[in-house]
Amino acid sequence: MLDNGNYHAPVLLDESIQALAVKPDGIYIDVTFGGGGHTRRILQELGPEGKLIAFDQDEAARPNLPKDQRLIFIPHNFRHLLRFIRFYGIDGVDGILADLGVSSHQFDEPERGFSYRFPDELLDMRMNRDAPQNAADLLNSLDAATLQNILGHYGEVRNARTLALALVERRKHKPFRTVGDLLDTIQPHIRGDKFRYMAQVFQALRIAVNEEMEALKEFLQSTLQALKPGGRLVVITYHSLEDRMVKRFMRDGNVEGEQMKNEYGHIHRPFEMITRTPISPNAEELQRNRRAHSARLRVVEMK
Repeated sequence: MLDNGNYHAPVLLDESIQALAVKPDGIYIDVTFGGGGHTRRILQELGPEGKLIAFDQDEAARPNLPKDQRLIFIPHNFRHLLRFIRFYGIDGVDGILADLGVSSHQFDEPERGFSYRFPDELLDMRMNRDAPQNAADLLNSLDAATLQNILGHYGEVRNARTLALALVERRKHKPFRTVGDLLDTIQPHIRGDKFRYMAQVFQALRIAVNEEMEALKEFLQSTLQALKPGGRLVVITYHSLEDRMVKRFMRDGNVEGEQMKNEYGHIHRPFEMITRTPISPNAEELQRNRRAHSARLRVVEMK
């Protein structure tokens, strides 16, 4: 088994488990297993009759699985949540936890291609290594308008159009293959802080490669059918794009933020807000784990 602390330090661990309000005989889902930190804490709170389902599409997470008869591991993306709980004959669950951050392990493994720190590695960025396209494939195939939209929308890159045109021009002479190929193209177009700019570009490509926003939307919508009345949804976000989606969904029951009304014209909200404002890591955790600085924890309860 991998050392969980080396694989990924779980963010807001105490706060998220407390927010989940685990019942000893309940059924819970950790849709982002990763290093298993949150899963292990939930198992500690469960009694012998409790059950926990854990999702992770990354095969590298499998060695972290604890041996526990109460745990069901599903090696797939959490967008398929409803399909699998129905497969296991589960009508409803008492709580769902999602930690949407990329694991430290994925960032720190050079061959995964998630980080600009390893220029000689392949430009991959796939969380599921069986996925058909990696980041280099996207850069070598998408037109400038699509690349501009990815960079501007997912990474909030200010000169997205200029960079998109430069990417298309570069591949005419040599296809993208490594992290260094991308960095060489980025360098002349960096605006503002160098490392922030590179992080924005890499974030945008990672989100596109893994269809993260589409998967998040499908997952959130599935919780409306998966949660029992009184069941809790606990979500930790790390960037503004996903946080806005989660906030809208928790407030209105849909990611568009549209108010739903019943036949009498009254606004219907499927959730009760448990956290009016998101919970952030405290100073001690921020000092211990630098990757926690942008984390935001939001909690709702199904009415």
